[in-house]
Amino acid sequence: MCRAAGDCQPASRRFIAFRMKDVDKQARLAEKLRENLRRRKAQARGAKTEAGERGAATPPESAD
Repeated sequence: MCRAAGDCQPASRRFIAFRMKDVDKQARLAEKLRENLRRRKAQARGAKTEAGERGAATPPESAD
């Protein structure tokens, strides 16, 4: 199993190292999710203001 003398680790250390990688992955995914949410909210705000500007720029039709 062990290739070199310093290569062997107890199972608990391997498990902790695995869990740390898992925690790091979860943190990265959470940050990406927050970033995506911010971007989507900004796009929604931009679309809402763009639609409002188009509606305000159109003159009302006269009833003559």
